[in-house]
Amino acid sequence: MQHVFVYGTLRAGEINDINCAAERHGIASPERIGAAYVNGLLFDFGNYPGLVLDEAGARILGDVYRIDDALVPVLDEIEDVYPGVEGLFRSHRLHVEVDLLDGRRHIDCLIYPVSVAAVQGLTRIESGDWVTHRATRDA
Repeated sequence: MQHVFVYGTLRAGEINDINCAAERHGIASPERIGAAYVNGLLFDFGNYPGLVLDEAGARILGDVYRIDDALVPVLDEIEDVYPGVEGLFRSHRLHVEVDLLDGRRHIDCLIYPVSVAAVQGLTRIESGDWVTHRATRDA
């Protein structure tokens, strides 16, 4: 078991909902630990967001889940991350310390950021919240 921080289409109710991804592959349901944030810059790629980690950046909102290790390859596939292969725009998965909004701090989480080069010319999501941004943008 490990923790993952989801900030975009893997969030509940989004197109790649982490719960649905687990169910489709017969993997135990992820356990939502709570709302959380990391510092960074969030960008709109159209159908999904991309996060550049940056300690001096804004709070990027998401959720922390405890997941079965069997779900990691499924998430890698959704995020176009393959061991030993540098993706077109995605960097590799990382582990970072994530802050929960309820005051508990420093949960080590798997996270899928993008490279700085990938966001050149894209719109920054100032709110740091993909779900709110997408709903407002698409309204």
